[in-house]
Amino acid sequence: MKQARSYISALFLAVTLVSVVGCASTTKQEGTGEYIDDAVITTKVKAAIFNEPTLKSAEINVETFKNVVQLSGFVSSQAAIYKATELARGVAGVRSVKNDMRIK
Repeated sequence: MKQARSYISALFLAVTLVSVVGCASTTKQEGTGEYIDDAVITTKVKAAIFNEPTLKSAEINVETFKNVVQLSGFVSSQAAIYKATELARGVAGVRSVKNDMRIK
C-alpha cells in the first residue's frame, strides 16, 4: 500500500512538472497565456483599423507576438501608414509596433 501511494505521488509530481514546463514561454515560442493576450491585442488593433474610415482594413494584416504588433500589407499613402501605426500604438497592451506596410 505504501508503495502504491509513493507511485501515485511520483506520477502526480511528473504530470504537474510536465504541465508547467509545457506552458512556459521561450524566446521563439509563447506560453498559452501570452498567446491569448496576443490574440486579444490583434483583435483590438484590427477593430481600431476597421473603425477608421480613411483606411482600407482588408489590405492591412495584423500579427502580434509577445505584445509586439506587426503591420503589413498595402496602403494608398504615407498618411495611411502613419495612421495605422498610431492606431496600433494606442491599443492597451501593445509594447511596440513594427511597420512593414508598403505604398501601392
